[in-house]
This record gives sequence, structure tokens and C-alpha cells, in this order.
Amino acid sequence: MSLQSRRTQLLLVNSLTFGLEVCLAAGITYVPPLLLEVGVEEKFMTMVLGIGPVLGLVFVPLIGSASDHWHSSYGRRRPFIWVLCLGVLLSLFVIPHAGSLASLCALNPRPLEIAFLIVGIGLLDFCGQVCFTPLEALLSDLFQEPDNCRQAFSMYAFMVSLGGCIGYLLPAIDWAFLAPYLGGQESCLFSLLALIFLACVLATLCVTEEAAQGDAPAGPALKEAAAASWLRCGCWRPARAPCLLQGRRALQAGRRLCALLPRLHGLYCRVPGAIRRLFVAELCSWMALMTFMLFYTDFVGEGLYHGVPRAKPGTEARRHYDEGVRMGSLGLFLQCITSIFFSTIMDWLVKHFGTRAVYLASVVFFPGLAFVMCLSRSVTVVTISAALTGFTFSALQILPYTLASLYHHDKQ
Repeated sequence: MSLQSRRTQLLLVNSLTFGLEVCLAAGITYVPPLLLEVGVEEKFMTMVLGIGPVLGLVFVPLIGSASDHWHSSYGRRRPFIWVLCLGVLLSLFVIPHAGSLASLCALNPRPLEIAFLIVGIGLLDFCGQVCFTPLEALLSDLFQEPDNCRQAFSMYAFMVSLGGCIGYLLPAIDWAFLAPYLGGQESCLFSLLALIFLACVLATLCVTEEAAQGDAPAGPALKEAAAASWLRCGCWRPARAPCLLQGRRALQAGRRLCALLPRLHGLYCRVPGAIRRLFVAELCSWMALMTFMLFYTDFVGEGLYHGVPRAKPGTEARRHYDEGVRMGSLGLFLQCITSIFFSTIMDWLVKHFGTRAVYLASVVFFPGLAFVMCLSRSVTVVTISAALTGFTFSALQILPYTLASLYHHDKQ
């Protein structure tokens, strides 16, 4: 693949990365007000937002394994990417029109409206997050050399951060001037998201997937191991007696599914120690970072501005909380800007300090910033600290894949 062609492929693949992150950032940012508006209590909101990650935890290994062994004229990864993108587009339609859909189906639309909204939110979070798995695998397939892999995932992290910036800014814009054409604020926002995302999906039609080397997947070792187990558990033969045989096979499939977790544990124990330590470090780092991002705006609103989220609109306590949430959103926006900056200089940092040193520095840097935010009562200090977490955010999206690629390259 020539240099120009490689750059074109990189931009085409990462345009979908950009589109996904725009939809996730804008959609999930706009979701809490919609849930409160239809009557969902705050204590249940985290349960609703947890539907997508829990489903992803179950299906990501299965989808990764299936895509590793898929053969089609469109390649291994893109069919799965397109199906998941279809789910994202469907959710972008369901969420703003939940009330209208409920009115068409029932006389008492409020319970059904809540159900449609929860389904749409879960579908957006699940399909959007899971779609990154085959997308990252496609990048690994196209750019297998360690240097190319690092550059590819640097661009990937850049597009994720850029998409986050746009996604956090879109809900802050008043779309009233489009209301005569697209409806209210929610309809305008989600229609715009759908158009942006559809354009990004169409760009992947021009991506040319390279043939894999043999049958060995290019993804992480855990994904490779899970593939064989999934294929053994999901094997089906043509039915001869539809009722009886299909019932037996369904029972056998259920038993095999129950045996999947012990098999995955056994396969995990056979993963090389270096990859296992990298997996644990990546897991803990992302748990910390995502928890910070999920609760940061509420922390600023209640902890620094002393607001009360349950106060009535218009009261002083509610006004302070809303101001804190806006300031927290600014901190997350600055985090994306910082992540973009470090994504552009990540190659320089790795060449001067080494991949392992930069990765360890980013992992150690985040707890230090979190400690400062816990102790400080200054809005400025906390906002600057939140912005600097963009270094960790950028490193976690680039360096683990580079370290895994270096491990396999040195092993070969």
C-alpha cells in the first residue's frame, strides 16, 4: 500500500471514529434531561445508562471473535461495523421521537414513551461503544507494523477527541432557527447527528480491507482465544426434524453458553503474562477515567458551586447547580482539546521517552490530578486539572495497542 493510499484509508476509517464519538458525546450529554423530563428518577438514571455497557461486556468478545473468522466480499470487519451503525441510526431516530411513537401505539403513552426512550438510549450506547471494537480491529489489520500502528491510533485518538469536542458543543447551540423544518430542539439536534453520522458511514464504503495473514486475527490475544471458544459454542448444522432437533440444539446451546465463562477464564490464564498485565492496567485505567467523566459535572455543580440538583427550577440552589454543570462541561471540552494536542505530539513523545515510559507516566499522572481536584476548592484549579486529564485520555487510546503490536512483533 502506497503512502498516499495509506493516508487516505486512515482518514476514511477514522471519519467513522469521528462520527461515532460525535453521536455518543452529544447524544449521551442530552439524555439525562430527556429522562428527567419524562419522569425517570435520578436514582434510576445510572441504571438506564448502564444498559449499554453491560450488554457490551457480554457481546464485545462474541462480535470480536466472529469478525476475526468472518469471510465476505466486504472483508471481515465492515459487515459488523455497518450492522452496528444501523443500530446507532435507529437510536438517533427513536430517542427524539419516543413520544410520537408511544402515541401511535397506546392510549396512555407515558409508560411506553419511557420504554421507547430507554430502548433508544441503550441501543445508542451499546451499538456506539461496541462499534469501536471492529473499527479498532480494522485499523490493526490495515496498519500492522509497530510504527504504522502507532500513527494509525494517534489519528484514531485525534478523531475521537475532535468528535468529543464537536459532540459537547452541539447541545449548547440553540437550534430554534431550524425548528420550522425539523421540529423542536431535540429533533433538530438528533437529525443533525444522523446526517453527520450517515456521511461518516458512507465513507467506509471506500475502505479496502487487506487480506489477513492466514487465519490468525490481528486483534488482541484475548480476542483470538475467545474466537475458538465462541465458534465451538455457536456451531449449528442443518435441521432434519425441525421441532425436536431444534429444541435439543437450543438446549445444547444453552448448556454451552453456560460453559463459556469457565472456558474464557481458562483461555485468559493462557494469555501471555505481558499481555495480561497490559489488559489489567488498561481495564483499571479506563474504569477510573470513565468514572471521572461520568460524575465530574455533578461534582462541580454540587461540590464546588454548592448547588442542589433536586431543587425547583429558578431557585438559587438550582441556578448554582446549573452553573456548575456548565462549568463542568467546559472542563470536559478542554479535556478533549488537551487530548487532541497530545495525540498530535504522541509520536514525538514516544521517540524521545519510549512507549512504556509515556504510558506509565499517563497512568500515574491521572491519580495525581484526581487528588488535586479532591483537595482544591478553586474552580480554576479543578478545571485546569480536568483539562490535563486529556493526556491520560489520549495515551490510553494509542499506547496499549502500540505495546501489544510491539510484543507480537518482537515475539515473531
